Amino acid sequence: MPPARADYLAPWWAAWLHGLPHRGLRLQPVPAAFRPRDPDYQQSLLFLGLVAAVCLGLNLLFLTVYLICLCCCKRDQEPDTKRPHSCCVTWMAVTAGLICCAAVGIGFYGNSETNDGVYQLLYALDHANHTLTGIDALVAGTTLQMQVGLEQHLARLNELLAARGDYLQTLKFMQQLAGSIVLQLSGLPIWRGASDDLTALAGHVAYVEYYRWLAYLLFFILVLTVCLLACLGLAKRSRCLLTTMLCCGLLTLILSWASMAVDTAAAVGTSDFCVAPDKFIMNQTESDISAEVVHYYLYCDQSLSNPFQPALTVFQRSLTTMQIQIQGLIQFALPLFPTAEKDLLGVQQLLNSSETSLHQLTAMLDCRGLHKDYLDALIGICYDGVEGLLYLVLFSLLVAASFSTIICATPRAWKHFAGRDRDYDDMDEEDPFNPQARRIATHNPARGQLRSFCSYSSSLGSQSSLHPPAQTISNAPVSEYMNQAVLFGGNPRYENVPLIGRGSPPPTYSPSMRATYLSVTDEHIRHHSTEFPA
Repeated sequence: MPPARADYLAPWWAAWLHGLPHRGLRLQPVPAAFRPRDPDYQQSLLFLGLVAAVCLGLNLLFLTVYLICLCCCKRDQEPDTKRPHSCCVTWMAVTAGLICCAAVGIGFYGNSETNDGVYQLLYALDHANHTLTGIDALVAGTTLQMQVGLEQHLARLNELLAARGDYLQTLKFMQQLAGSIVLQLSGLPIWRGASDDLTALAGHVAYVEYYRWLAYLLFFILVLTVCLLACLGLAKRSRCLLTTMLCCGLLTLILSWASMAVDTAAAVGTSDFCVAPDKFIMNQTESDISAEVVHYYLYCDQSLSNPFQPALTVFQRSLTTMQIQIQGLIQFALPLFPTAEKDLLGVQQLLNSSETSLHQLTAMLDCRGLHKDYLDALIGICYDGVEGLLYLVLFSLLVAASFSTIICATPRAWKHFAGRDRDYDDMDEEDPFNPQARRIATHNPARGQLRSFCSYSSSLGSQSSLHPPAQTISNAPVSEYMNQAVLFGGNPRYENVPLIGRGSPPPTYSPSMRATYLSVTDEHIRHHSTEFPA
């Protein structure tokens, strides 16, 4: 059994997602172990997406039934019952807008968390790939120096020092030590395949993450735009904006459920990996790298022995022995054979360079560097990444709820707009103080309009010469006018100024008052005609 780990523990949300039932398309149980290339495991993740699709279908079915019932059960309402319905529609729209704004905020946070986790994974992969590439480069460079550079120098020294048999024995011994070093280096694992796999994985993850982040950013903009259309449509009472909002809202509803399906499947799959990452990595690398080496890097425990230590020890001892031998040749053979100075110094420089490569190789093969990259990748994808996916799932649910509410409230708002239009249509179109009449006059300027008292006064003379007799005004008592004010305006208003002497219409205007107003006007016109004949 692998030793207990104290440096990494899967988060509780990953363990909870890992514990969700894994079912195939035929509802058969599937093991929860992370096996991305297994068809049964792929079906279990696809099953989660199908659950979200079923939820989308139920949501659309509910909206369809609700709209059908609303259309079929439409009935006339009294004027005093319309205002509570409009308040209900307003509060529904406000609540849906607040939920939508909160959902977008949660979505931005989740998208940022997921992006941070993925880029932490990419940074760890890049650093590990750099380490593996450096190990292969050092091994290849040292092997080349021993097989080519050292062999050339030793071959020339064999010719120059052929007169001394003891020196030839020393050169032969150094050649054997060089062969031993090459043999030890050839026993080290070749990381080129793993490095290529990491490069391909990092490129694929970066490509997917870029378009995922961009797609969610556009989705957030779409959600805010549709919410703005809903607010403008309700504020301006525009049916065109509401129709556009309904179409875009239905599209947003479908996209929200689709994003929830993808995020749920991705979160569950990632959690299955995060619960037991070591087992998956060891299964993936068993054909390329020995289990001892993989175990050494995954756990990096001080109690574990370094699998490369024997080879590095032989390398160090052989290199030290070769340096001692070449130092003796420089001290004793160089005075006798001055022409061998260049090759002897060349061998010494090559051995010094190999010692530097040995120290770098020892540091790179140590488990602490790669193990740190491994932990950084796990923390990035299992903590920030999965947490961000869960926030995105919550965002999708809130968006689906808010837009379902908006779609349900829109027909009521439409019906309320129609009721207000019918209220305007019931008014007298010839009323000069009717807003509907003013709107019709604006669109149809050629239509005849009732001339106000000011127009008559301007055509007949000054306004001050048209005061009516006192007995005519006395026919409309103050109490009757106050009652009419209460009926039409809600508050009694006492008017001590006669209607004809006013420069503006009364604040409360009724058909009886208008009839009195026109009769007084006609009487004064006839009086003016008899007093000033043509």
